[in-house]
Amino acid sequence: MTLRDRFRCSRRALFGAAAALPLTATAADTAARQGGGPRYFPRNGSDGHRTLAYDLTLGYDPGRARLDGHARIRAVANERTGRVALDLARLKVRAAYLDGQPVTVHQSGGKAVLAAPRSLAAGQTFVADVHYGGKPGPVRTPFGPIGWDRTGDDHGGTLVASQPVGAPSWFPCNDRPDDKAAYTFTVTVPRGHDVLANGTLQERRETADSTAWTYHHPGPMASYLAAVCTGRFTHDTRGTFRNAYPAHLAEQARHDLARQPRMLRAFSGWFGPYPFETYGAVVVDAELAAPVENQTLSVFGRNHVDGRRGSETLVAHELAHQWFGNSAGVADWRHIWLNEGFATYAEWLWSEHLGEDDADTLARAARHDLACRGQNLCIADPGPRQLFDDRIYVRGACTLHALRLAVGDDCFFRTLRTWHAAHRGSTADTERFVTHAEGTADRPLRPLLDAWLYGAPVPDFSPGEGAT
Repeated sequence: MTLRDRFRCSRRALFGAAAALPLTATAADTAARQGGGPRYFPRNGSDGHRTLAYDLTLGYDPGRARLDGHARIRAVANERTGRVALDLARLKVRAAYLDGQPVTVHQSGGKAVLAAPRSLAAGQTFVADVHYGGKPGPVRTPFGPIGWDRTGDDHGGTLVASQPVGAPSWFPCNDRPDDKAAYTFTVTVPRGHDVLANGTLQERRETADSTAWTYHHPGPMASYLAAVCTGRFTHDTRGTFRNAYPAHLAEQARHDLARQPRMLRAFSGWFGPYPFETYGAVVVDAELAAPVENQTLSVFGRNHVDGRRGSETLVAHELAHQWFGNSAGVADWRHIWLNEGFATYAEWLWSEHLGEDDADTLARAARHDLACRGQNLCIADPGPRQLFDDRIYVRGACTLHALRLAVGDDCFFRTLRTWHAAHRGSTADTERFVTHAEGTADRPLRPLLDAWLYGAPVPDFSPGEGAT
């Protein structure tokens, strides 16, 4: 099976559920072009503060499926305020403190609001300590259950898949994609169980009946990309790579993930240096509708492992997200094409690199498929219910290919590298990308990019042929 065939198969599997969502046209107005308008998920996240660091101390009992946690959150107030609003779903706050002082907490509608004993001044750094617990589980969203979940295996394993609003299912946070912070995780589980989390393993302490695993990731990282997986795994560590999988899947997983180092070298050439201190993948003993690009630790289901690299397009996709989506993030979810279009185009570049179908062949086939379908979606502002519509992924990748054809390979890859370099560790939006592309090429590109990003008809790649 060629990578082109794998691409088509994996896309169908990946977006089957999303395709069933209602598809509503979104106007391409001036506010959308400028990244304006209300946030897509205004109930999640707070404008009142920005987070500097999370220190999460967790204890998980797989037998009772219970999580007990202490979140120490260091943050800065954005405005003068007497309250700190955090997102937390399903779990109960037992006690909370602001700068060491006990405070009252009101929990309702997925929010835990801490009442400050005295007003916080704009620019003031503060520390919130939240002690909480309960039985975690995914939150209900238009895209299905998202967040902390159990794998259903015999060992009581768990995984986290939080995009876009699932992080509050397991820790109190400022759950918005433009709030990035450093993370430390100390997770205690029964002895014999493993813990995987973002970043690097700093310490593993064992007692007679439990093991505490401590990971640290300096980030900065958005809350939806934070992850903890528990269970029993076979571990493979090679340099900065760390992979883990159930023992019965080890042979297939090793084969299917073996080209990750080669991918990283190729992607570093196209996109710039890898932005983090480590990378790896965990295969959980469960079937997942889609892999998850958690920062430094992508998560795959057992259905993504076959010993024949049948899902290698997805391996490439999740690795590419470390540059585009994780390091260079989005200011709001309306700009998700900057994540998914870039990662999808990385799949096509990988195929080209392997000497299989080149990106031009894949892009023209994808453009033909798009043109044969009803087009009523503005991928630069698709609406919150259409975040995972496959047209955002595929048309986003086609947008990049149109740019490549217009400016040539040297300028195109320079655009990708400098885009990531300019927004590494931060966030950006569609308007900034268009401006960046024009500045790098030193020529007008807005009409070309606007047609792909904001128009309904599918443009043609060939100059002068208009839209179909």
